[in-house]
Amino acid sequence: MTSASSSSTHADPAANSFQVDLRGLVDLLSHHLYSSPRVYVRELLQNAVDAVTARQALDPEAEIRIRLSASAGRVTIEDSGIGLTAAEAHSLLATIGRSSKRGGDHGLETTRREFLGQFGIGLLACFVVARQIRVITRSARDPQAAPVEWLATDDGSYTVRELPEEARREPGTTVILQARPGAEEWTVPAKVEQLARDYGSLLPYDITFTEGESDGEGSGGGEPRGITDRPAVWDRPFPTPAARRVALAGHCAQLFGFTPLDSIDLDLPVAGVRGVAYVLPEPTSPAHRAGHRVHLKGMLLTDHADNLLPDWAFFVRAVIDTDTLRPTASRENLYDDETLSAVREALGARVRAWLAELAASEPERLAAFLSVHHLGVKSLARHDAELLGLMLPWLPFETSEGSMSLQEFTAAHTEIHFTRTVEEFRQIAPIAAAHGLGVINAGYTYDADLLALLPTVRPDLKVTELDAGAVTERLDPVPTSAELALAPFLSTARTRLEAQGCDVVLRAFQPVSVPALYLDDRQARQERDRTAALDSADSLWSGILGALRGSAPRARLVLNHNNPLIRRISALPDEALTGTAVESLYGQALLMSQRPLRPADSTLLNRAFLGLLEWATHSTDSQEGQK
Repeated sequence: MTSASSSSTHADPAANSFQVDLRGLVDLLSHHLYSSPRVYVRELLQNAVDAVTARQALDPEAEIRIRLSASAGRVTIEDSGIGLTAAEAHSLLATIGRSSKRGGDHGLETTRREFLGQFGIGLLACFVVARQIRVITRSARDPQAAPVEWLATDDGSYTVRELPEEARREPGTTVILQARPGAEEWTVPAKVEQLARDYGSLLPYDITFTEGESDGEGSGGGEPRGITDRPAVWDRPFPTPAARRVALAGHCAQLFGFTPLDSIDLDLPVAGVRGVAYVLPEPTSPAHRAGHRVHLKGMLLTDHADNLLPDWAFFVRAVIDTDTLRPTASRENLYDDETLSAVREALGARVRAWLAELAASEPERLAAFLSVHHLGVKSLARHDAELLGLMLPWLPFETSEGSMSLQEFTAAHTEIHFTRTVEEFRQIAPIAAAHGLGVINAGYTYDADLLALLPTVRPDLKVTELDAGAVTERLDPVPTSAELALAPFLSTARTRLEAQGCDVVLRAFQPVSVPALYLDDRQARQERDRTAALDSADSLWSGILGALRGSAPRARLVLNHNNPLIRRISALPDEALTGTAVESLYGQALLMSQRPLRPADSTLLNRAFLGLLEWATHSTDSQEGQK
């Protein structure tokens, strides 16, 4: 008794099956898994292709055909594939998660690799546009089995029944979709044909499309039109390389809407990848991740794969066909795994090799490419010293001697100075050019990084950031006698600009039209920031920051002794007017450098401007009074 009671208490609970709400599943597919109802055409094509692939494995001599037709509210696809028995229809068409592509199921021995579908969702995905799905099928594996009809509606119910022999005499399957209310636009013939071409143009079997009603055997309707367009354009023979380039350019224009600068073959037989990358004809941001077009075993997987190529290859749009890369669950993008990582690296190597080939043998084509995409090449060269050395003859930079290649510039200058901002370069470039100082504008993206790497490729070059001292030393000194004569003026100028943390020096330089030059460098800016922090700090921090005061260089206002205005100002008898004029020169030079103004600088500019106005109006009043 005790034993029986114990046995009853610990009996295993009865097993239950999950109940699936088909309407809920369709909502999940259409709103969360798939990006658009358009994928239903892909599912129809996919099932038909897999069916004829299995038929060929069973009977290599079997006639293969796939026929698609559409009329308003109805889509039909008929294939001569493997077909199903009644038992298989029950098991495969109505069981979520079951796939007929699994090796060994129902006597199917073809390896799973040969099929497009992998997730067993199958025809249920077609409910995103259909209210009813009717399947008429006959098995090629069991010639004695009768034709079968599988009929399902979007309320989650289905029926399976055997049909008379005449319903379908040959093995294969016909699928008929009836559009549900609100989805009729997806069954319009022109739309269905366009989607079929988009998804299936590279599929390995001939597929035709017919507009109009079709009977269950795939006949009827209008004249059939071919959907597939094989081989892919990159695999077709052409009489000359020029003819191939023209054909690829036309393919790019049709596919992506632009005529490419060039095309790059992406042939990786070991990785099962074939395709082409098209070079964009206009510059694009490095931050923009281009969408690439990927076919999986001929079926379009996605036209916005942004993880196919390395980020630096943002100047190309690629289209490939692969049989090795894995799709995501929605089959609308690539699964980012180790295989994709290896393929991405190999495709990047192909783009790099293309650049090397142009540099070695076709400099004119390379120059045309770099005129548009030098930014992308510079991005790549930062991480590839070999490519940096290869591209040196061609990479353009803005220099104090004009826009030129780095190789041309380094032929004249073994000591290279660079500025980190465009504003600083534009202020110093005319003076540097006049005095033989080699300066490169590194204010653009990647340029500073490349210049820092330059000595690793060219050890004979010295690359340093431009500082105020280096520029000042290159400018002609003023004769000692002249500088001594102007000592009171220079003292007044230095006193006036002491509060700005700016020193004043006198030099003679070209062009004569520039009265004053404001020179600044990173160390001087750091010293000003430290001083500003010192002014606003409490007593403890003031002591600490004060102890850190060093001999860092200060900003410099270089006055041009060759400029007539400087000579007139230096000869003014009124010290107050001289100080105001010096402040005005400082403000003008600061504005020319296009640096952000500090509050103290804005105050000085206002004071100098008002001071000059007051002096000018006061002089006018005095002259009128004398009259």
